[in-house]
Amino acid sequence: MEYKDGFVSKVQRKLVRSLSESADPLTVSALQISTSPKSPRSPKSYSKHGSSRASPSKGSPRGSPRKYDRRQHSPRDGRPKKGGCGGKGTWGGLLDTEDNYFIDPNDPNYDSTEEYERPSAKKSAGDLDEFKKKATIIVEEYFATDDVLSAANELRELRKPNYNYYFVKKLISIAMDRHDKEKEMAAVLLSALYADAIDPPQVYRGFIKLVESADDLIVDIPDTVDVLALFIARAVVDDILPPAFLKKQMAALPKESKGIEVLKRAEKGYLEAPLHAEIIERRWGGSKNKTVEDVKVRINNLLIEYVVSGDKKEAFRCTNDLKVPFFHHEIVKRAVTMAMERRQAEGRLLGLLKEASEEGLINASQITKGFGRIIDTVDDLSLDIPNARGILHSLISKAASEGWLCASSLKSLSSEPEKRLLEDTDTKLFKMKAQSIIQEYFLSGDILEVSGCLESEKKSSLNEVNAIFVKRLITLAMDRKNREKEMASVLLSSLFLPADDVVNGFVMLIESADDTALDNPVVVEDLAMFLARAVVDEVLAPQHLEEIGSQFLGAESIGSKVLQMAKSLLNARLSGERILRCWGGGGGSSRPGWAVEDVKDKIGRLLEEYESGGDVREARRCIKELGMPFFHHEIVKKALVSVIEKKNERLWGLLKECSDSGHITMNQMMKGFGRVEESLDDLALDVPDAKKQFIHYVEKAKAEGWLDSSFWFSKLDNARENGSCQ
Repeated sequence: MEYKDGFVSKVQRKLVRSLSESADPLTVSALQISTSPKSPRSPKSYSKHGSSRASPSKGSPRGSPRKYDRRQHSPRDGRPKKGGCGGKGTWGGLLDTEDNYFIDPNDPNYDSTEEYERPSAKKSAGDLDEFKKKATIIVEEYFATDDVLSAANELRELRKPNYNYYFVKKLISIAMDRHDKEKEMAAVLLSALYADAIDPPQVYRGFIKLVESADDLIVDIPDTVDVLALFIARAVVDDILPPAFLKKQMAALPKESKGIEVLKRAEKGYLEAPLHAEIIERRWGGSKNKTVEDVKVRINNLLIEYVVSGDKKEAFRCTNDLKVPFFHHEIVKRAVTMAMERRQAEGRLLGLLKEASEEGLINASQITKGFGRIIDTVDDLSLDIPNARGILHSLISKAASEGWLCASSLKSLSSEPEKRLLEDTDTKLFKMKAQSIIQEYFLSGDILEVSGCLESEKKSSLNEVNAIFVKRLITLAMDRKNREKEMASVLLSSLFLPADDVVNGFVMLIESADDTALDNPVVVEDLAMFLARAVVDEVLAPQHLEEIGSQFLGAESIGSKVLQMAKSLLNARLSGERILRCWGGGGGSSRPGWAVEDVKDKIGRLLEEYESGGDVREARRCIKELGMPFFHHEIVKKALVSVIEKKNERLWGLLKECSDSGHITMNQMMKGFGRVEESLDDLALDVPDAKKQFIHYVEKAKAEGWLDSSFWFSKLDNARENGSCQ
């Protein structure tokens, strides 16, 4: 590239212009082109592009101005020569930060449009600095006053919409270092300003800046990853940030940055969780005041307004604003009840439910549940609505014929009112007694007292004593701390209730989970953990999970989510140990939980002691003291391997005693035998007839009734056919 004396080519000029105009006022100071003198011999001025001019020729009169001499067009430059850069025949400092940029109309490269196209960089930087100061003041005042309208007006008065992304960043970064109250206030303000005082692209850019600065934020805010992830998840739930934001930014950020961790936590930890919207909205206490009664009042008001106005669009908007899709059955219940009370409004109300169903606003499960709740209370309605049963039957038939209600999934309407009323009275009385018993147990920890109280209640005419008690026990525990949750699980495993009653109790719990979710947003996680713990404690068998799941159809139902999460917990590696200690307990033991290797050592020692001493009672006491019923299969495995290796029948007698006394269940027996079967190939290296002995003991255990007759049936047949047992 050739350099002409005193001129810059068009390509060079465009390069300089693009560099100066693309400078980000957020990350660098105002940039302008240097006007540093080029020659140490002459303090000549420079054009805006930094090109020097030739000095006057020798033939020129001293002091007479040349045509292109610029000393008349700029003040004398008193800075050090060269400004620390440049030199003879060079451009000098291309991007300098000194404020001496000017445009000379006498410059041969002068472009008149540039005076209007490019504002002063210093002015832009000054504007941003001023905006930052005022934005901080607005945020601080908002946290002090909680006045959303005032904050919005003050932000508009700044008249700097292009800098609003910084307000988003400042608002959240300040809130991140405050209490939950300020975090919730920040989320509310952001939602209120979105698309009104702050344009959506500015909100988007603000979150980009936050994610990019996560590495800096974590220096002052140690829990930046979790808090910022929650802000992002809240923005997605509040519809002010598109879900695609997460994927796009993950691809744009360096893999080692904290921003990647933030985005992954937002996606995996919050947005993919069951009932994530309710959990996220209540994380900072934003919906603490939204009680069941508040929601019911709002539902009643929107239905009354709809009956008067007939405006479905407004009714649907109000329904969406409630943000309780799990409680839409209450809308169905109240709408149908209102239709039964006001027959003239029947068509309008049923039309609302029909359209809400067709548009997917209220799903089929919630509609069915709403009608089911009315069927449960139809006898009470009969006191105020003559022939309530007949009217309800008519409404059900009409809804079913229009295709938005599955009548076959509803309960029958033919039950006897007198009998049901009596049952309801007995149920209410027992619930009150059960609550008193459980509260006393949480204080005293006396399991025997609870067992005695339950036995006396079973003599009553109420058939569902155990199921109601299970439901009440877990419901009260879920509303308390981990100590009470652990005590509830220990009590459940100590009462030896029939499995069917426990199953019914969990079914009742899941059916009422929608209501419970209003006060306990993590009800799905809690129920799943209680259910998995019941399986680990062998209160329930794994097949009982399928029985519970069969009563809750639909992948989006709460029952399905609870079952899915419980199965995931049970299928995880070392699930038994983890679930047993989920609330800090150890199977009812007050001592800290042992590691698996420690338990294996203890099992090995107790079997050795039993072999030498033969005290069955002492061995059973040691097994019970382990407090790990889910790990009894290890006792079966070690005992059976020892029997095969040493041909010592004494340990076989211990297994039989433990089975007969119930210390080791058939499920654990089968699991222990299964572990031995899996290791037979290794065992056969030391004991050549290990497989033959194993089959012998399997058949013997089956004959004695403490191993299921179907155990390994097909595999053993295959072993016999292949001659491996010979």
